[in-house]
Parts: sequence; C-alpha cells; structure tokens
Amino acid sequence: MASIIDKRLGLHQRLAKQEQENDALKSENTQLQALANLGSATSMIAHEINNLLTPLASYAALAVRNSEDKELIAKVLDKTMRNCERASKIMTSMLAVANGQGQESETVSAHVLVDEVFTALCRDFAKDGITVMTDVPDDLQMRCVPVQIQQLLMNLILNARDAMLPGGGTLKVATDQDEQHVHLMVSDTGKGIPASDIESIFTPFFTTKAGEDRPTSYSGSGVGLAFCKRVVEAHGGDISVDSAPGQGSQFRVRLPKSPPRQT
Repeated sequence: MASIIDKRLGLHQRLAKQEQENDALKSENTQLQALANLGSATSMIAHEINNLLTPLASYAALAVRNSEDKELIAKVLDKTMRNCERASKIMTSMLAVANGQGQESETVSAHVLVDEVFTALCRDFAKDGITVMTDVPDDLQMRCVPVQIQQLLMNLILNARDAMLPGGGTLKVATDQDEQHVHLMVSDTGKGIPASDIESIFTPFFTTKAGEDRPTSYSGSGVGLAFCKRVVEAHGGDISVDSAPGQGSQFRVRLPKSPPRQT
C-alpha cells in the first residue's frame, strides 16, 4: 500500500512540475508573440510610411522647380501637411492592427476614400502607360476605420501598378454592394500570379516581386497583402484574388455593412 501511495505522490509531483513548465512555456510564448507583433508592426509601418514619403518627395520637388508659383507652393504645402497628418494616423493604425487593438469605425463615402487614395499617391499613372478606371457610386456609404481601408486600397493599387510595369495596362477600382456587404475590387491587366503562389500571397514576408525579370527597385517586402488581410479580418470581412499568368489579377474585398466592433 505504501508503495502505491509513494507512486501516486511521485506522479502528482511530476505532473505539477510539468504544469509549471507548461505555464512557463506559455508565458514565454506570449512574450515571443508580443515581439513578433512588434516586428510585424515595424515592417508594416515602414511599408506604409514609404508609400506616403514617395509622393511627399514629389510634392517637394515640384515646389523647388516652380519656386515663383505661390499658388502652386501653397497647394503643395497643403497636400504635404495633410499627408503628414495621415502618416501620423497610419502609425497609430498600424500599431493597433498589429497588436489587435480596436479603433472607432465611421460611416464614410467610398467615392471619397478612393479619391483621397489617388490624391495621396500623387502619381500620373498615364506616365507609366496605365489607364485608370473607377466605378464607385457617389452615394455608396460604408462603415469602417477609414485610414485602414485607405491603406488597404493604396497597397492593392500600388501592387496593380507594379504588376503592369514596364509595359502598362489598365487599372480598375470598382465598388458594389448587396444587402449585407460592400465589395471593393482592384483589378489590373498585368503579369498575373502563378497558381503555386496564390495560397501564399497573404502570408507575411512572402513576395512575388523579386526575381530575374523584376528590377531591384520593384522588389517587395511581403507585408502589404498580409496587412490587407489583417485589416479585412478585423472588419469582419474577407479578401480573395482571381489571377492567372498573363491574364492579370483582381483582388476582391468583401466587408460587412455593419462590421463588428474592434476590441
């Protein structure tokens, strides 16, 4: 009997020790996840801020070349100020997304969101041989965190542009809705995505932009689409892509008209 009791005590002691070790591993995993979130946030912020720094540099160069045009300079300074404000909001937004924090949703015009994205890009796509088409009804309203959806659109638009360089093509941004959802579509007539890459394109740090046929300047960081996926999921929606080599790509975002409160 004493031997059985001793064995039970031994088992209880080993079990308690294993539970302590398991708790320690869980704590360590939580800390590691926090560091991973911080790393993701840093990459996302760098990626998004770079998207805004490029047009800011264009604004500054435009002002320098036309230093006597006071009206133009005033317009450039206004755009620069607004983009700096957006950059501040983006940093807050990216950290919130990476850390799972919530932000307040607003009811906004989809048309205004799209227009502001193209204004922020400050790029004449015609110079790249790209025709831009938009089909966004003036009266379509959506409830979302505006700065996050704008950064999502900016990522998809820039990816579409890159996919059509250097030959050019057609970029289309469209929206529609049904009873429960708002749909955002960004399509291009670019190179398309191989079937073997489709399932991986939303994975952090996976990129299709590096390769022998891709100039170094167009190499991607692999965080843009991962960020898009996180934003869409935080809004209670989903994102998908329809693409094939040589046939272009269409990214489709479906967002609920009444998204869950981000907590």
